[in-house]
Amino acid sequence: MAKYILRSIYILLFISCSVNFLQAQPLGRKTQFTHQDTLRGTIGPERSWWNVLHYDITIDPDYAAKSISGKTVIEYKIVQENHSDYIQIDLQQPLKIDELFYDGKMYINYPAKPYYNEGNVWHIPLPKAPLNSIHTIGIVYHGNPRIAVNPPWDGGWIFTKDELGRPWMTVACQGLDASVWYPCKDHQSDEPDSGATLHIIAADTLVAVGNGRLQDKKNNNNGTTTWTWKVVNPINNYDIIPYIGKYVNFTDTMMGEKGKLDLSYWVLDYNLEKAKEQFGKNVKAMLHCFEYWLGPYPFYEDSYKLVESSHLGMEHQSAVAYGNHYMNGYLGRDLSGSGWGLKWDYIIVHESGHEWFGNNITTNDVADMWVHEGITDYTETLFVECQYGKEAADEYTQGLRRTIRNDRPIIGPYGVNQEGSGDMYNKGNNLMHTIRQVINDDELFRKILRGLTQTFYHKTVDSKDIEAYISKESRKDLSKIFDQYLRTTKIPVLEYKISGQMLSYHWTNCVDGFNMPVRLANDPKVWLNPVTAWRETPLTDDIKDEFQVDKNFYLPVQPAE
Repeated sequence: MAKYILRSIYILLFISCSVNFLQAQPLGRKTQFTHQDTLRGTIGPERSWWNVLHYDITIDPDYAAKSISGKTVIEYKIVQENHSDYIQIDLQQPLKIDELFYDGKMYINYPAKPYYNEGNVWHIPLPKAPLNSIHTIGIVYHGNPRIAVNPPWDGGWIFTKDELGRPWMTVACQGLDASVWYPCKDHQSDEPDSGATLHIIAADTLVAVGNGRLQDKKNNNNGTTTWTWKVVNPINNYDIIPYIGKYVNFTDTMMGEKGKLDLSYWVLDYNLEKAKEQFGKNVKAMLHCFEYWLGPYPFYEDSYKLVESSHLGMEHQSAVAYGNHYMNGYLGRDLSGSGWGLKWDYIIVHESGHEWFGNNITTNDVADMWVHEGITDYTETLFVECQYGKEAADEYTQGLRRTIRNDRPIIGPYGVNQEGSGDMYNKGNNLMHTIRQVINDDELFRKILRGLTQTFYHKTVDSKDIEAYISKESRKDLSKIFDQYLRTTKIPVLEYKISGQMLSYHWTNCVDGFNMPVRLANDPKVWLNPVTAWRETPLTDDIKDEFQVDKNFYLPVQPAE
C-alpha cells in the first residue's frame, strides 16, 4: 500500500508539472482588465494609421549592472488619412526613453504637443504626412529591464551564467511581449513586412546570436564586438531575440521541398559533441516530416537555426531556443504517458513546429493563441506518426488528455491582451485529432494542413479564418465542433441506451445544434450521426455486446440513466 501511495503521489506531481507547463503563458489568469490591457490589446487610434515595415534594433546589455541600453528605428508606412496626431510606442517600465528621432533627425515636438508616458505606453506626436508615405521613428532608451524569475514561464531579460561561470544572456518574452526589452508596436497583428535587423553588442570574449543570417561582425576597439543579424521575412515581435554566451557553431544542409535549406546550430562550447549527436538524430527527420504534412519550411531565406538557451525553449523564428539538455522527452519525461514521447526530443519538435503555426501563421489577437499552440501540439502527433506509425500517434494524442482541465475556454477575451486556457495545447491537439477523424480522409486532411500554411503564408489571422478554411476545404460544416471545444469548457457526452434490438443515442452537454458524427470502435465502417434529440438505429452484431466509440474522438460515452 505504501508503494502504491508513493507511486500515486509521483504521478500526481508529474501531471501537475505537466499542466503547469501547458499553462506556461502568463496572460491567462486575469478576470478583470484595465485601460493598460486595452492599450496593449487593441489597435486603437494611435496604432491603426501606421503599418510597420522594418525594425532596426541595437541592444547593448550590461551584465554586471543587469541593465540594457539601445536604439530601435521603426520604419513604417502611413495607411490612413486624417489620422491621430500621436503614435503609440510600447516600452515597458522601468525602461525609459532618452532621445527620439523622426526621419533620421533629432525629434522636435510637433505640432507643439509634448510626448508623454502612460504606464507601458508612450504617446508621441508626429507631423502629418501623405497617405502611403514611408517614415522612421528612432527611439534611444535605457534602464534595468524586468528580470525573468522562472523563464520561459515568468519571462523577461535573463542574466545568468553557464556551467563554467561565464556570462550567458538572452530574453524570454512571449506573453510579456517584446516591449519588455525594446520599443515597438507590440501587437501580433502588425509584423514588420520586411523583417528585422538586430545589432547585438557583446564582450569580445563572447558570441552574440540573433534571428536570420549573420550579416556583419564588427570589432568596436573597446573590448566589445557588434554582431549584426538580419531576418528578411515578417516576424513576430516576441520572436526577435538576442543570445549572448560562449557559443560555438556547426552547420549542415538539407534538401527540402524548396531546395537546399541551411541548418545552423549555436551551442555552448562544452556541449558541442552532445549537440551534434542529439540534433543529428532529431532535426532532419523532424523537418522532413513537417514538410510532408505541413508544406515547405516557411523561412528558407532566413535558414533554420537552433540556439542553446538557459531556459527550456521558445519558438524564436529562425533562431529556436533550445534548453532540453540534450535529452529525449520533455526534460526526460513523457508528457503523454504513452511511452512514445520518450523516443524524441520534445523541445526540438514542438518549438520547431511553431515555425509553421505561430511564426508563419500568426494570430491577430492573443485570445486565439490555440492556433499557435494547439495545432503546433498536433505536429508532435504527426511526427510520432511519421516515425512510429499511426497507432503510436493515436496513443500519444490519447495520452495527452490526462492533463486537460477544462477550466476555461481555449479562446480568451478579445482586445485586452489575454489568452485562453492552457488547455490550448493538449485540448487543441485532441480537437485537431477529432476533426481529422470527422474528415475521415487522411490525404484530404494533409492537403488541408498544407493549404493552411500556403493560403495564410506569412500572414496574421483570426481563429475564425482557420476554422472557416478547414470547414470549406473538408466540405463539412465543422463550426459547431470548433464552438464546442474552443469556446466552452464542456466536453460533449454521447449518451446511449439499448432496448431490445434498438440502440438510442444523442448528444448532451453540448452547444445548440451540435451534430458531430462519430465512428464506432467495434466496426470502423459504422458511423452514427447523433444530434441533441434522441435517434435510433437497429443493433448490429458488432455492438450488441459492447457499445464503443473510436477512442480517437475526444469525448465521453455513457449510458443514459
